[in-house]
Amino acid sequence: MAKLLRAGVIGAGNMGQNHARVYSEMDDVELVAVADPVQESLNRMAQRHRVRTYSNYRLMLEREQLDLVSIVVPTQYHFAVARDVLCAHVPALVEKPIAATMEEGCALIALGKQLGVMFTVGHIERFNPAIIALKSQLALGMLGRIYQIHASRLGPFPARITDVGVVIDLATHDLDILHYITDANIVRLHAEVGRRLHTAHEDMLSAILRFDNDVVGVLDINWLTPTKVREISVIGERGMFVANYITQDLTLFENEAAPQGTDYHQLAVMGVSEGRAIRFKINKREPLREELEAFVMAVRTGNPPPVRGEDGLLALALAQKLIEAGANGGTMLLDQGHGFEWPPVDLAQPSPAYVVQSAPVAANGHS
Repeated sequence: MAKLLRAGVIGAGNMGQNHARVYSEMDDVELVAVADPVQESLNRMAQRHRVRTYSNYRLMLEREQLDLVSIVVPTQYHFAVARDVLCAHVPALVEKPIAATMEEGCALIALGKQLGVMFTVGHIERFNPAIIALKSQLALGMLGRIYQIHASRLGPFPARITDVGVVIDLATHDLDILHYITDANIVRLHAEVGRRLHTAHEDMLSAILRFDNDVVGVLDINWLTPTKVREISVIGERGMFVANYITQDLTLFENEAAPQGTDYHQLAVMGVSEGRAIRFKINKREPLREELEAFVMAVRTGNPPPVRGEDGLLALALAQKLIEAGANGGTMLLDQGHGFEWPPVDLAQPSPAYVVQSAPVAANGHS
């Protein structure tokens, strides 16, 4: 039997609880410790998983011999916590977005490379079986030439998120997926943003994207819809794919006028007509479990991380460009290479502490 890898989780909120649950269910992983500044959250974790708990994650890193760590804290703490985990020479998965700023994201990637420690970003939608199947079908040329991709990510206002707006919190999912399934870069974008309920950040985004392969992307994202919608549609010569992130369904609506083998010049004459609707059989799995299993496998084998830090950085960069374009009310041209400069990493730089400030630092042991 493979050696048990010892996992830790920093952050015991809703998503952190899910990371802890998945690790505790794995046969080849032992969840050994959780850190969070909220004692009530730690108590729930200790009772549920019988793990050691820490109000100071740095103490957890010092005391525990960890093989990997999930970082599931508010975005403003991503850099400080991830930097400390990497400096402890522990492979780290940080939930998206990679960091609060481009500079912080660049520094984390550079630090991981400098220390030779694995660093990956939790872009969970890449592990959704419907999206994996969609990418596979597009790679096989099932739609022929792709015209447009429309991503809708709508839902109620989440009171728990206060440090970022809907673009950083939600649009980063779809920006990553559009890049992932097209293998193309965005060269031009236009965005309209609005703030209706959120007190500090935007809660609505409508955007048009132009890719370097001539595909047009449409983003419809908000925190204002009283039901949750998570869907992506891809329109091409031979029809339209619709993938539902929530139900993990993938459906092809065929263009009857353009069967397989029809070339583009024939299609220009034949046009578009309604054909069959084909629902693909999807082996449905929990995306988070797929993501963490990929992370564990990469740590165990030394293979590249499931999602590169550079991919997370690109999603953040594009999200920030959308916010900038929305504020300025104009169209923005982008560098096709999306080149980033890697700043030097100052390991001695002080950082905000994701720890309890009003009580002595202590660990609560539960074996």
